[in-house]
Amino acid sequence: MTPPETTAPASASGGTPTAAAPLTGLRVLDLATLFAGPLAATMLGDFGAEVIKIEHPVKPDPSRGHGPSKDGIGLWWKLLGRNKRTMTLDLSRPGGRTTLLRLAATADVVIENFRPGTLEKWDLGWPELSAANPRLVLARVTAFGQFGPYAHRPGFGTLAEAMSGFAAITGEPDAPPTLPPFGLADSIAGLATAYAVMTALSACDRTGEGQVVDMAIIEPILTVLGPQPLWYDQLGHVQPRTGNRSQNNAPRNTYRTADNTWVAVSTSAQSIAERVMRLVGRPELIDEPWFATGADRARHTDVLDEAVGTWIAHHSHSEVIAAFEKAEAAVAPVQDVREVMTDPQYQALDTITTVDDPELGPIRMQNVLFRLSATPGAIRWAGRPHGADTTAVLTELGLTGPDIDALRTEGAL
Repeated sequence: MTPPETTAPASASGGTPTAAAPLTGLRVLDLATLFAGPLAATMLGDFGAEVIKIEHPVKPDPSRGHGPSKDGIGLWWKLLGRNKRTMTLDLSRPGGRTTLLRLAATADVVIENFRPGTLEKWDLGWPELSAANPRLVLARVTAFGQFGPYAHRPGFGTLAEAMSGFAAITGEPDAPPTLPPFGLADSIAGLATAYAVMTALSACDRTGEGQVVDMAIIEPILTVLGPQPLWYDQLGHVQPRTGNRSQNNAPRNTYRTADNTWVAVSTSAQSIAERVMRLVGRPELIDEPWFATGADRARHTDVLDEAVGTWIAHHSHSEVIAAFEKAEAAVAPVQDVREVMTDPQYQALDTITTVDDPELGPIRMQNVLFRLSATPGAIRWAGRPHGADTTAVLTELGLTGPDIDALRTEGAL
């Protein structure tokens, strides 16, 4: 059974985005689960799109149960489900199929992450969806894409982090390949999907026709890894694991201060590298022939790390930050989430903002991804209960009480 209906948050005006938001009027159906597809929908919702999260009646999005919870309420969902209305629908049932097609006729975007062929099995593939709405954009987010030898394999972002080359270059040289302790590939794919959807919508504005977005999670992470394929193609170069060090510049590492904290130093620009050497009392290194380029400096990392590390080890955290700032050299503290929450720069940007939640009260989470001067985004509400808006959405669609009762009896809701 679906949970009792709840009223939309008061600040949301019944689920309607503010008029100033740039994506107001855009309707998105989020059929996806876990992270990449739902994150793309969250990004669109943050800037005014009306996002309707459609979940299975008895098997909701697993992200509701991922990670820590409070009072039985999953906290990850509060972030991932923000700015989304929630309803239930079993797409494998005749009533669920018919209802989705009716919803698709009113929508601009559908985001799904079923294995290839699943929507087709339910007669909800691109031919059926585009017939219901020729302007529709269907974003299909899967681990390996819609075709190819791996297309039907189950997959998650972890596999993309392994396959793409990310894990192979992450970690210390003599240690195993390292996977990130968070959904890196999924998050990159989610952001890329939001970009792809907006690109397809722009094309639709010109042509009047929708199209399919085929997003393979294994691909966007390759883009952010930089020119590795080009290096290999032209030079046969395979990037090794180098820990915190870089093959492109030095010094670049994390260093321990006298009071047992850590700071990160980067010298991607030649002028910054020179300032750091003067700051740490080793200006003679600037005159070395190998100091003139980042790549040559990287081949003398041991010397540079010793110079920077020794100086930092003899100064407190506050002294290091103050000295680097005065010297206009690049440094940052290595912060855990406790320090992030109180960091003055993040506070100035309102990067961590407070949202009033009917279930948990005031909660703090990351704000919208970027600031727009004229048409800003906003968090209108945090993730809603499973199926909270089912009746409201279906009533707006034109279904009557008996229609909705019939869908419940069928098991479609």
